[in-house]
Amino acid sequence: MSNPAGAHLKLIWANHTNAHNGDNFLAELRLVNLSDQILPSSGWALYFNTCRKIKPETVSGDVEVTHVNGDFWRLAPKAGFAAVAPGEARTFAYEGLYWVIAETDAPLGFYIVYNDGQENAYHETIGDPEIVPFVTEQQRHRKADDLVPLSTPALTFEHNKDLHLLPIEQVGKITPSPLSSEWLNGEFSINKDTLIVHSSQLATEARFLRAAIHDVSRVYLQQAAIRPTGSQAIVLQIGAVTVSDTLAPNEAYSLQINANEIIITGASAHGVFNALQSLRQLLPVAAFLNPQAVLNVPCCRIIDAPRFAYRGMHLDVGRNFSSKDSVLRLLDCMALYKLNQFHFHITDDEGWRLEIPSLPELTEIGSQRGFTQTETDHLVPCFGSGGDVSNPAGSGFYSRADFIEILQFATARHIEVVPEIDVPGHARAAIKAMNLRYHRLMAQGQTDAAKQYLLCDFDDASDYESVQLWHDNVICIAQESCYNFIETVLHDLQAMYLEAGAPLTTMHTGGDEVPHGAWEKSPVCQAFMQAQGMTQIVQLQNYFLARYRDLLKKYGLVFGGWEEIALVKKEVNGEHTHGPNPEFVNANFRPYVWNNVWGWGQEDFAYQLANAGYKTVLSNVTNLYFDLAYCKDPAEPGYYWGGFIETRGAFEFCPLDIFTTATVDLMGHPLDQEKIASKVRLTPTGVNNIIGIQGQLWAENIRDAARLEYLAMPRMMALAERAWARDPKWTLIADADQRQAKMDADWNEFANRLGQRELARLDGFLGGYGYRIPLPGAKVENGQLLANVSAPGLTIRYTVDGSEPTAQSAPYTGALDYAALSQAAGFTGVKLATFSSTNRKSATVVVN
Repeated sequence: MSNPAGAHLKLIWANHTNAHNGDNFLAELRLVNLSDQILPSSGWALYFNTCRKIKPETVSGDVEVTHVNGDFWRLAPKAGFAAVAPGEARTFAYEGLYWVIAETDAPLGFYIVYNDGQENAYHETIGDPEIVPFVTEQQRHRKADDLVPLSTPALTFEHNKDLHLLPIEQVGKITPSPLSSEWLNGEFSINKDTLIVHSSQLATEARFLRAAIHDVSRVYLQQAAIRPTGSQAIVLQIGAVTVSDTLAPNEAYSLQINANEIIITGASAHGVFNALQSLRQLLPVAAFLNPQAVLNVPCCRIIDAPRFAYRGMHLDVGRNFSSKDSVLRLLDCMALYKLNQFHFHITDDEGWRLEIPSLPELTEIGSQRGFTQTETDHLVPCFGSGGDVSNPAGSGFYSRADFIEILQFATARHIEVVPEIDVPGHARAAIKAMNLRYHRLMAQGQTDAAKQYLLCDFDDASDYESVQLWHDNVICIAQESCYNFIETVLHDLQAMYLEAGAPLTTMHTGGDEVPHGAWEKSPVCQAFMQAQGMTQIVQLQNYFLARYRDLLKKYGLVFGGWEEIALVKKEVNGEHTHGPNPEFVNANFRPYVWNNVWGWGQEDFAYQLANAGYKTVLSNVTNLYFDLAYCKDPAEPGYYWGGFIETRGAFEFCPLDIFTTATVDLMGHPLDQEKIASKVRLTPTGVNNIIGIQGQLWAENIRDAARLEYLAMPRMMALAERAWARDPKWTLIADADQRQAKMDADWNEFANRLGQRELARLDGFLGGYGYRIPLPGAKVENGQLLANVSAPGLTIRYTVDGSEPTAQSAPYTGALDYAALSQAAGFTGVKLATFSSTNRKSATVVVN
């Protein structure tokens, strides 16, 4: 007798309320048998992923739910479960911890395993469930005191109400904004007769310019070392560029354009490259989509340099994998907006994504996810990657050749790649891979070789759970084999950088979220601690960090990591908190500080560390975590544990005074201004120790390339503005109303830059970069339908007959008589969507 195919089993999931038994949620999963086969009463199990912790004792429907590990769960029939005949359905209700307010929170990646637990087990893919819409207040808010309003067309309209379309001459031509710019009369025409004149030391930059011009003109310019008399030329040269107020004088440049020449002078090759990005942005926007043989650029004089030396973007490919092409596209966008540090998070619990030739098991097992009963073939599914090992989000890695290509691509764009090998926590993929290596070599009788890189203590009975719900993701740091492992990875990694001709100056160790309870019941760790005279687990962890620091020093590398490494527990006024760890201040350690969630009490940790002497990178979750949802809308992808981040949130980030624009906490409550006033501010020393800022893209919800680009842009442009341009003048305004008025005016200009220039450029750049198109705001007021958009210059189109707006639908150009619209045949409301220059559209909103 055969079993129902996965494709013929339908799942429907719904969350009923977030106010069940206090602040828990109550959800249900409905299984419908659409096949012509009976789903038996036993012998099968559903496997799936969910980031929300289920309470197994609450599950109804004669099934049991078991937490396997991480976000991986199992649902199986119990005794008494009745077989499901064709056409029948079963419903399983359950209670979970905390809340579910978005489709992102739903369980995903279902597959069914028949003969579960037996040698002849096999799986059938079902996929994601149908998600019942969130419509009630108890479904759409986290708890009773969640004051963050739901994103509606009316609320969006209110947020956009002060925006208006500016004359194009009032809209900035270059993003990020240059330090000094003077716009002159006239234009220079780049055409087939234009020469690129440069010295040999700028050959890379000249090649880049030649390719960039070809992309928008289909013309390859000729290159020369000496400029012929009377020729029209783009001259690239290195020379003195005098600027003030910059932490990176070597990146300074001047760009002078007149009717017969373009003179680019950089303080270094990097400065020249920065000037090229400004020149690219002066090219006609339309040419990025439809190449023009003649490119007219305005005459000008620009002198520019970045505010911060470190202008970074982080990408996680451990949790879900992104292809080499996606990485290269992101690097190209980073270069266009003058970001210069790529923090590459290539390992995590859920995946090891880089080939290490000395340790092939790392990618043999650690880069693959899918149906498994033993994890000796690959890892379990995570984040909805499902049972199929071929799913490119769950499985994949960069070969040595791939990684060298990425390094060379980044280096040609003056972007340094900062690799992150996450230890001692977040290391499950590596642990499982080295377990495979151990057992394989032990079976061959090679005991010493088997133990050489072992990362676990097989007798460890420590009871812990990580933030991501793993119980076995921390390496055993009391074994010398762990340090053998790290050094071998470093050795192979450095060899790749050397072959690529790329700089490796910093190694990011992660070092975050080591769960409480790790190592406590490891015989190996306890014996080591006793031998070393250690009495506390923190001493063992500090030993590991010191060993790692010394190892990086041996390789001449800066020791980077998340802020937890630079913090120690302390007691202040009877309360337990954290403060700067003096042990690593002079250890060349660079903290990347993420935790400033408003209301959690750690908002000023970055400033404490900078004041204490740490060279600090601000990675603040509340403004710079681009994997978080743009807004509170159930359909908007992304987590929201640190808040919701619109592009304006990144734009209004004030690196040297993050409190300037802070108004509400995570739940939308007004911040206690007395507490805010008591937080540490930067001292003059601290100001000098803020070396830059970085945006983060964690990959739990990046299941394809389109999602990566949607989450990254346009927020990454706002990041670039804050990393490069000087502090906006409103940061110095004490009066709250005056400051808000200036902020609104500055945001209006930047929003116009997006709507009238930058988004249209991205429509053609790299064949079209898939940024998020903002939803229109709309409301009915005094009988008039009013609409707006957060990027003035984009087109809003609407329908009144119930159909979806398309590129042929009527454009919104001003207030409309709602009563007249409602007379249309098929009217159920006015549907509106925003359209790009290539007629990509936003999600649709409805006003009725």
